Amino acid sequence: MTSVTIAQLRATPTVDLMTAARALGVGRTKAYDLARRQQFPCRVLRIGDTYRVPTASLLELLGLTPDELDRSPDHKRG
Repeated sequence: MTSVTIAQLRATPTVDLMTAARALGVGRTKAYDLARRQQFPCRVLRIGDTYRVPTASLLELLGLTPDELDRSPDHKRG
């Protein structure tokens, strides 16, 4: 399973279900099963046949606050 950085998560307002699953260390089958049963550990949006996870919801679940994000090593200041 490939890891995901905070910078990658912050790049868009939502991420696909597999990106969220990788950030949480959850496999593909389990992630889709949880999403279908509306039991994924953070908010999931169903758009047609696609699942999207709001980045803010995922970061909150990971226990990251805006201050911590600004100080993370993979955060680049502009």
